Amino acid sequence: MRDGQAGYVVRMQIAMVGLGRMGSNMVRRLQRAGHECIAYDVNDAAVTAMEGEGVTGARSPQQVVAALAAPRHIWLMVPAAYVADTIARFEPLLSPGDTIIDGGNSWYRDDVDRAAPLAAKGINYVDVGTSGGVFGLERGYCLMVGGPTESVQQLSAVFDSLAPGMAAAPRTAGRDGAIGSEEHGWLHCGPVGAGHFVKMVHNGIEYGLMAAYAEGLNVLANANIGSESHAKDAETAPLSHPEYYRYDIDLAAVTELWRRGSVVSSWLLDLTAQALHTDPMLSGFEGRVSDSGEGRWTIHAAVDEGVPVPTLAASLWDRFYSRDRGDVAHKVLSAMRAGFGGHHEVKDTAK
Repeated sequence: MRDGQAGYVVRMQIAMVGLGRMGSNMVRRLQRAGHECIAYDVNDAAVTAMEGEGVTGARSPQQVVAALAAPRHIWLMVPAAYVADTIARFEPLLSPGDTIIDGGNSWYRDDVDRAAPLAAKGINYVDVGTSGGVFGLERGYCLMVGGPTESVQQLSAVFDSLAPGMAAAPRTAGRDGAIGSEEHGWLHCGPVGAGHFVKMVHNGIEYGLMAAYAEGLNVLANANIGSESHAKDAETAPLSHPEYYRYDIDLAAVTELWRRGSVVSSWLLDLTAQALHTDPMLSGFEGRVSDSGEGRWTIHAAVDEGVPVPTLAASLWDRFYSRDRGDVAHKVLSAMRAGFGGHHEVKDTAK
């Protein structure tokens, strides 16, 4: 843990299970900070790659547990669908006082359900919502933590090393006195499940922010519609004033502009500007946007709480539409129009 006098960080031993884009970089960041990591993945090549960087590898859960001194700390960085099976493989090998940490994007309700039977055996469970993506190795990871206070305190040195630290942002005006862990980039949000609950809402907000940028840029991208020819028929709403829509706007230049001094500047905008600079037409993308669950769970929680979240909900529906999940609805609309008014579908010749 941190020493407030000298900034000294206690070194720890910890296993990382799951060596994908996030897990492998987290191992690297922990190793740089002086912690001893045991690396394990069902993909042997991933373990071998880590060993090539000086990390101790393990080829089985038994080897992971054997390499750790008690009390053991095992961090899972696997997809949510594999967490239950992974815990089931480790649980029989662990002893009272050991801790399992789920750092993936699990549903917070699963945390609550998993923690109880583990606690009955004396095994601690900590959930950590982790944000930082592929840039976390250098930038650090924002960590939202849930679990028993004692277990979280035992892991504070690990959280300190993974988090961005005070240099990531200027101190908020009005804050003075002791520096809280949240200012270092990690926070004990509450009991088991609280970390993933906060991360769930974080990702729901992320969906909304991304949708706002995407929709706004789409309006700019079509601002030259007045210069295009338009069909004149009963099925096509006319553009009343084409003279007001003759702007050929450079999206790459606009996003670069907005990065400087604008109230909508953000890291998401930085990434968008980079993408548009590299590929102005975004031709490398088809526009099919996945959702990994957190947006759905946020809406689920909002319904349970009776809290309105129209922006977050709309952003989730848009992701569904992007994957053609609305095709039947659109066909039904066309069928109804054809039925009551004899309206025929009109192909968009502008594309």
